[in-house]
Amino acid sequence: MVWIPGGTFRMGSDHHYPEEAPSHRVSVDGFWIDRTPITNWQFREFVLATGHISAAEIPPTPANDPDAPPDMRQAGSLVFMAPRRVRDLRDTSQWWTFTPGANWRHPYGPKTHINVLGSHPVVHITYADALAYAKWVGKELPTEAEWEFAARGGLEDEEYAWGNALMPGGVHMANTWQGNFPVQNLCEDGYDRTSPVTAFPPNGHGVYDMIGNVWEWTTDWWSARHEADVQHGVPRNPVGGRKEASYDPARPRARIPRKVLKGGSHLSAPNYSRRYRPAARHAEAVDTSTSHVGFRCVLRSPVSAPHHHS
Repeated sequence: MVWIPGGTFRMGSDHHYPEEAPSHRVSVDGFWIDRTPITNWQFREFVLATGHISAAEIPPTPANDPDAPPDMRQAGSLVFMAPRRVRDLRDTSQWWTFTPGANWRHPYGPKTHINVLGSHPVVHITYADALAYAKWVGKELPTEAEWEFAARGGLEDEEYAWGNALMPGGVHMANTWQGNFPVQNLCEDGYDRTSPVTAFPPNGHGVYDMIGNVWEWTTDWWSARHEADVQHGVPRNPVGGRKEASYDPARPRARIPRKVLKGGSHLSAPNYSRRYRPAARHAEAVDTSTSHVGFRCVLRSPVSAPHHHS
C-alpha cells in the first residue's frame, strides 16, 4: 500500500461532463491505498480461503431483477464485444453482451481463463464482491473523494493524473482505447483488453493504474452532480450522494441503487468516453458486473501498512 498524506484539493471539474460539476474544495484525512487494483491472483487467494462465490456465478432470480429477460436468468456477466458497425453510440447494448459463464475466473466467457492473466486486475466484480474482499483483508473501499485525491498524484487542477497532456512526449500513460470506439481498437498502447497492473507508469504518489485499465468501485452513492457543501466551508472526508437519488430512472421497476465508479477503463476513448481523468465519474448498479470493472482498497488508520494478504 501507499500512504497518501491528508490535504485539501479541488474535486470534480466544470469543463467536462456535467456529472463532474461543480468543482469544489474538499479535505481528506491521510490514508493508505493499494498500489494497484486487486489482481486475479489476489482475488483467487481470497476465494480459496473463504469459498466466496461471486455474483456473476449465481443465476439471478425474477425477484432480484424483474426486468431480466429469460435468457439472462442464468449465471453470467456483461462482456465487451466489438461490433462491426454502430448505429447509435448511445445504445450500449450494441457492444455489451450478456455472456453465460463469464465471471472473474473466465473473463471473456467459459472458454477463457485467468491462467495467463494473474497480474491483470480482477473483473466481473459487483460492489458486494469488492466489499467482501476488503473485509477479508481488514481494509475498506475508498470514498470518491479519497480515490480522486490519490489519483491526482499531488497535482492540482491538472486534467490527467500525470499532467495536462494525454500523451506527454508521445508516451502512453494508461491503458485506454485508441481508434474509433467501439469498432476499431488500434492497440497503440500495447493492449486490447486489460493489462498487467504495473504496465504503465505510477502517478506522483507512486500509485499505479488509477487511470484506465478498469473502472474502480467507490463507496459513494451516485448523484447526477456533485453535492458541494458550499455553506459549511470545506467538507472533510465527504461521502457523496443519497441512496434514494442513486436509482436508475431508466429502470423504475428494478430500483437497484448505484455507486460511483472512478478512473475510466481500457474502453475509454477520445470519441466516446473521455473519462480517463481523475475528475471523471460513472454510475454503476451495485448488482452489475462487467469485463472492465474492478477495485482497490484503502486503510484509514495511520499505522504501518498491513502485510496480511497484501
